[in-house]
Amino acid sequence: MRRLVLRLVGLGLALGLASVPFAESALAQSGSPLLSRIVKSGELRVGMSGDQPPLNFKSKSGEMVGLEVDLAKAIAGAMGVQLKIVQRPFGELLAALEKGDVDLVMSGMTITPERNMQFAFVGPYYVSGKSILTKSSTLSKAKQASDLDKPGVAFAALAGSTSQHFVEVVLPKAKLVPTKDYDEAVQLLLKDKVQALVADQEICVVTGMRHPKAGLAALARPLTIEPIGIAVAPGDPLFVNFLENTLAALRAAEALDALHARWIENSEWLSQLP
Repeated sequence: MRRLVLRLVGLGLALGLASVPFAESALAQSGSPLLSRIVKSGELRVGMSGDQPPLNFKSKSGEMVGLEVDLAKAIAGAMGVQLKIVQRPFGELLAALEKGDVDLVMSGMTITPERNMQFAFVGPYYVSGKSILTKSSTLSKAKQASDLDKPGVAFAALAGSTSQHFVEVVLPKAKLVPTKDYDEAVQLLLKDKVQALVADQEICVVTGMRHPKAGLAALARPLTIEPIGIAVAPGDPLFVNFLENTLAALRAAEALDALHARWIENSEWLSQLP
């Protein structure tokens, strides 16, 4: 893992060093106020929830780790600045971006038309899909959304997420129970106060692994296709362009493939969960 992080940060630094001479001389004339602020301050502030393994989570030692953390380090390295992770509940992240409390958001944020009307998105750097986690053998065998849409069935979903939207739009007969974070949603499921948790496929699978004696099961295949991207405040196309080019460079260097292999295809990171 350390070798992968060093490789990513090294690649980011290499990208950043190539632009330092320009950055030093052009800040005063920059058409990118956000990029100028980041370079001047020497700090990139990235908003994350901190409870979405394997994308971002706090390890046993209290350190924030995950695919998005490593990717954020590489982007900060490309800018030649330090990374500062700003932890907020998922439902507060876009508001923090709008207020200028963070420079960008990377937290399993699905690119949707509604969000894209208010914020710019770069990516996707990962593609996920909506699934459920449940104790019910009947629900766990669902092959399409209509198999889940039943009166009297309660679904927990993260407030402000596409999971909440999924329940509201696709499962109108079922009951929605919004939660502040995933821990609250999981506890509702474990205590049988809801019949299922709706979340991205990886969240459902990992949660099931963390509670092996609870009799939890996730769908064999996700019900949707959801592109995950970097959310950025509107009005700064040059900053968006920089992020697009950085992500393209990381993809061309196969750094994104390495991240996917480490955090998605491999389960060794599970030992870091508290």
